[in-house]
Amino acid sequence: MIETKGYPNRLGIWGWLGGGQWGLERYLYTLHRLTGLGLLFYFLLHIFVTSARAFGPEAWARSMGMVSGPLFVVGEFLVFTAFAFHAANGIRLVVIELGWIIGKPIEPIYPYRTSVHEQRPLAIGVLVLAGLVILAGGLDFFILH
Repeated sequence: MIETKGYPNRLGIWGWLGGGQWGLERYLYTLHRLTGLGLLFYFLLHIFVTSARAFGPEAWARSMGMVSGPLFVVGEFLVFTAFAFHAANGIRLVVIELGWIIGKPIEPIYPYRTSVHEQRPLAIGVLVLAGLVILAGGLDFFILH
């Protein structure tokens, strides 16, 4: 028998799909930060690689030779995936911060009103939108290319 420490899983599979202890929005926040750092790393690497163009055609050919091949196609797709999610989630964050979806902030008087019911459909919509863009990009990267 598995010990649950007195906390039974009453939510079942929905507890996992709905964000668990943190909540879906917290996972999106963490993924937004990670994709932002990944895109920053890619941007710096891109500047480093393309700066070889200033040293002549031979240096450019050497630099481009280092970043070619099927492994780098997968890497470029991961960069595209990170960009698609980061952009869609960034739009969600701007819309929420401007108060267009969940309304203006109110004074916190008990019982506290939660904005999860307004934010969760938007978060799921962002994930669906990012997923569709990623699927279209994957089609272009791996099948049509």
